[in-house]
Amino acid sequence: MSTSTIHVFSTLLLFLSITFASASACDWCAQQTKASFFSSPGPLKVGACGYGAMATQLYNGYIAAAGPALFREGDSCGNCFEVRCKDERLCKKEGVKVIVTDNSRTNQTGFVLSKEAFIALGHDGMAHDLMQHRNLDVEFRSRTPCEYNKNLSIRVEERSRKPGHLTIKFLYQGGQTDIMALEVAQVGSLVWQYMSQRTGPIWSTPRAPLGPLRFRLVVTGGFDGKWVWTEEEVLPANWKIGELYDAKVQIKDIAQESCCPDNSYRERWR
Repeated sequence: MSTSTIHVFSTLLLFLSITFASASACDWCAQQTKASFFSSPGPLKVGACGYGAMATQLYNGYIAAAGPALFREGDSCGNCFEVRCKDERLCKKEGVKVIVTDNSRTNQTGFVLSKEAFIALGHDGMAHDLMQHRNLDVEFRSRTPCEYNKNLSIRVEERSRKPGHLTIKFLYQGGQTDIMALEVAQVGSLVWQYMSQRTGPIWSTPRAPLGPLRFRLVVTGGFDGKWVWTEEEVLPANWKIGELYDAKVQIKDIAQESCCPDNSYRERWR
């Protein structure tokens, strides 16, 4: 067994031991925090998750920066959250779903939303009144499934340098999933090269194989982990920086709902 494969298995086993130990945690419970909004889209285009200008194209612009506790040092990049305002006079009960693309670096609010997402919290015609609240009381559900009508896609990042240095970014990762480990191989080869996670959806290796490339991933959804293989060529031999490539797989695993603790800080989402 190769060193890279041992590394992948170790990562998977470590993750499963952690998730089994915390199996009582509930991502489906409503939790309380505050939310603000960005007055312009500029900061969202340079977010900590590395999506760049593409961030504003995700989820129709319903994106958010998460506070340190929710950002989880980048592990929440690309995760979806349901957020709703608690003021029934101003806001719709169903709330909005947002995707995390940045770290707000402040504990004053749990989320800083794009203006589009913040306005969507409110009833029609209430945008002006809603935006008078710079710190709005909200409740949220963490790790709600992301829904895309697209395959998982891979963008070759600007840090990449041929022949061997490859940095990629995942887009359209659906469900309630995390990519815990990643390897790359030349199409037709059984020699896999481990890739390191830089932050959130961005992975890299200084020793990428030559030729057309395929990938295999350790993906977790809820409390289960599994391998996902791209059986076909994903990156051509002449891959280009800035190009987006179809991985030809969809990731959309969803965790089973578990019970929410019965206390004043967590309640069922109704």
